Amino acid sequence: MATPTPKDPRDLIIDLLASRSSMKQDVYAKTKANFALLKQELSALAADLAVTIAARDPRLKVEFTEQGDFSAKVVAAGDTVVFTMHTNVFRLDQGNSLWKTSYLQGDEQRGYFGVVNIYNFLSDSFRYNREHDLGYLVARLFINKEGHFFVQGKKQLGFLYNDLADHVMDKARMREVLCSVLLYVLDFDLLAPPYDQVSQVTVEEMKQLETNSMVSTGKRLGFRFQADTGEITS
Repeated sequence: MATPTPKDPRDLIIDLLASRSSMKQDVYAKTKANFALLKQELSALAADLAVTIAARDPRLKVEFTEQGDFSAKVVAAGDTVVFTMHTNVFRLDQGNSLWKTSYLQGDEQRGYFGVVNIYNFLSDSFRYNREHDLGYLVARLFINKEGHFFVQGKKQLGFLYNDLADHVMDKARMREVLCSVLLYVLDFDLLAPPYDQVSQVTVEEMKQLETNSMVSTGKRLGFRFQADTGEITS
């Protein structure tokens, strides 16, 4: 039997551009369209909540702000949740259990995703320009070329939306995910820092009290990469 002629490197490059790179463009386009939907639904949800909560307690505010094509935030009283779309496409880690599903085994390209990162900050961190305050990654929304999605996070955000094969993003699903995120964020309270952590201050730090707080502040959420030993569910 004759030895097959090796394929020309130029042809291999063209093949990869036509398949892999083209697929990534599809994923990017799908993710961007869904992020536009996210902003639309987040704006509508914030407007609805603002009217309802104002009638119950006018001191409480819910406000949506669009921050360009790839970022948006909602202020819900003392919490600010920031949504950012990453402009790159990522292949799911090979150790992820989703690779064992028939959905990904049927088409490896379904395992490439656009990612929306969701962060939680204290609203006062922005209001008083406390640049050293901490924000926490609450969850990550993964969307593939077919609009199928899953959410990576902890507690309810990790198990409510992990059925990649059956979960296809649409208006109703997006509203459901956004409500779950806000419920998760609002359910966690600000914890006082350990006494020893704030027992000493410098003169410079004390002077800064004239304009803002010198103590780095953040909510102790369940989603911490270094301090938390729990596994991230997906």
